[in-house]
Amino acid sequence: MKELALRLAQALVDRPEAVEVRELEGGRTTVLELRVAREDLGKVIGKEGRNARALRTLLEAAAAKLKKRVVLEIVE
Repeated sequence: MKELALRLAQALVDRPEAVEVRELEGGRTTVLELRVAREDLGKVIGKEGRNARALRTLLEAAAAKLKKRVVLEIVE
């Protein structure tokens, strides 16, 4: 999950080297904290949150296949 979130976020931003993903494991739920450069925050979130919603949908689909739950948090 972490690698998928990292690759997807790096494809969206101007500074891919600044993308960080931190993975917090729980029982069945994994929380992914995504950090990007301040100037790239709008690109990750997208217009009306569309990019963020798409990222979450892709991650949830991949997690469902593993019978897990994933939550993506975009932090500043």
